[in-house]
Amino acid sequence: MATLHLVRHGETTSNVMRRLDTALPGAALTDFGIRQAARFALEHGDVGEVRLLCSPAARARQTAEVIGDVWGVTPEVVQGVYEVQLGDLEGRTDDDAHELFVKIVRSWYGSDEATGRAGERLRGVAGGDDPIPGGESWSMVRDRFMPVIDDIAARYLDGADARDVYLVSHGAAIRLIAAHLGQVEPRFALEHHLRNCSEVELNYALGQWDCVRWGDDEAPFTSTDPSETVIDPMG
Repeated sequence: MATLHLVRHGETTSNVMRRLDTALPGAALTDFGIRQAARFALEHGDVGEVRLLCSPAARARQTAEVIGDVWGVTPEVVQGVYEVQLGDLEGRTDDDAHELFVKIVRSWYGSDEATGRAGERLRGVAGGDDPIPGGESWSMVRDRFMPVIDDIAARYLDGADARDVYLVSHGAAIRLIAAHLGQVEPRFALEHHLRNCSEVELNYALGQWDCVRWGDDEAPFTSTDPSETVIDPMG
């Protein structure tokens, strides 16, 4: 059984400034972000024969390059796996922009607006499809991201030569795609943001996906009080 590791990039200057930064190429890593990438690689030790892929965004490419230097693996840039595009909200740091982004993403998961929580009986991403003003809808993100995932599964995760794949991408997009693939409860996906250089792991076999790790949490996943989680739209 092979595993797809969806890895969030290291810390950027925009993360520090709370700037909504999605347009390519985007901000570069901070010195701390570079150290996060190196620590991720070192903590995973000898990964053997793996594929290392990344988004075309500068922060994802830098993260993959640092990881690849440690592992002795050359990263490959793949298109279509960049962050949710924020259109009119791009570059903003104000609370109103952050709140609008969060509200729209919640609606994609099927969030209950009265409580701010997603319906617990739903699985995966099963809500609305309203686009971010001037930006993308959930279906637009899915339709550009999923062909890459399907290609990865067919080329690397299946058959006698199957091997693990590490794909360095972006927080909001990773959570949406991982919840979709692994049929993860939307409330859990909403509440559990990913820190820089943390990952979601999905096992793949016989055309089926099984989400086994989400950041620090292992399956089965349990929702918590949203007030206890860090609100980081880009995570």
